[in-house]
Amino acid sequence: MYPDSESERKDGGVDDRQGGAAREVALLFLKLGTIAFGGPAAHTAMMRDELVRRRGWVTDERFADLMGATNLIPGPNSTELAIHLGHDRAGRRGLILAGACFILPAALIVTALAWAYVTYGRTPAVEGILYGIVPVVIAIIAHALFGLLRAVIKSWWLGAVAAGALAAYLLGVNELLILAAGALLAAAAHLPRRPGGGVHGLLAVPILGTPVFPDPTGGQLTQLFLTMLKIGSVLYGSGYVLLAFLRGDFVDRLGWITSAQLIDAVSIGQVTPGPVFTTATFIGYLVAGPIGAFLATVAIFLPSFVFVGLLTKITHRLRASRWTSALLDGVNATALALMAGVSYQLARTALIDLPTVAIALISLLLLWRTKLNNAWLVAGGAAIGIFINLV
Repeated sequence: MYPDSESERKDGGVDDRQGGAAREVALLFLKLGTIAFGGPAAHTAMMRDELVRRRGWVTDERFADLMGATNLIPGPNSTELAIHLGHDRAGRRGLILAGACFILPAALIVTALAWAYVTYGRTPAVEGILYGIVPVVIAIIAHALFGLLRAVIKSWWLGAVAAGALAAYLLGVNELLILAAGALLAAAAHLPRRPGGGVHGLLAVPILGTPVFPDPTGGQLTQLFLTMLKIGSVLYGSGYVLLAFLRGDFVDRLGWITSAQLIDAVSIGQVTPGPVFTTATFIGYLVAGPIGAFLATVAIFLPSFVFVGLLTKITHRLRASRWTSALLDGVNATALALMAGVSYQLARTALIDLPTVAIALISLLLLWRTKLNNAWLVAGGAAIGIFINLV
């Protein structure tokens, strides 16, 4: 698809075709980033509809391969799928443009909402909106959790790993150490029998779990950037697992935001299109204003571009490896446990009376029995919250 020789690279026609492909990628993913409500599963379905069914840019087989690849690296799966698909269509330019254009609309919307939250967040109207939205978010997380349970817990051994991870999280153990331990335990059962067979590759996991220490100069922006960069570099699983990491770093360890602000950030992430990881944009704004929002967004998404760029040509080999698959199983089991733990903690904060419990239960029932987009449920929760607040 792309020029291989120097003469081909100098050919203006080839450059024009590459430029045209890059523009196509930018426009398509800008559109998807603006309308992609409903979380990673919905994002993936929309990408398949646009790129496989409508445009024929990739085959179903290639699309499935790229989906599998995103599960082998940390970061937001739907965003990384967008980056992979952009690379397939327009090379390195497509890689950058697809990811940036998919993220940009949500980041701008979340920044604007964060400004409104900081400026007007304590007014009755906004409080009413969040009062109704937060229980819906709890239901969405719970539904995702139950949906993943059967796919992730494939054996009693993985169930035991998940149970241990949940207990460790509730006891206050660092999230990264929990993920590292889960990966090590699952992979240990599949280590090659020959001496030295692949053990050294695991050393990267505990190293990534090393906490970010305060900046010697006391620079809050530096610590914000490095903390978000750490989270983006090691976070496996659904975007909802992000909540456990954000809570551990920004609520418990740094104390920069409250539990209530975290759940509000998650709610804003749900009411906007695009990646759930733009919750980091909202938190960055709360911590340090517009520059904080920008740095947090860049930091948490930057590892995804690096990982995809490095692994585009070798992920099919990793996916075929039995040992890597076992490692991934362990990571997924512990990620599911983190989701369960943070769901429990957030539910205790959000479900404060009969109306909020009723909103959560009705939302969960609708998610279970219908195919309603999450955005409609969030909008309904907001409307109910405003009504209750006015009455």
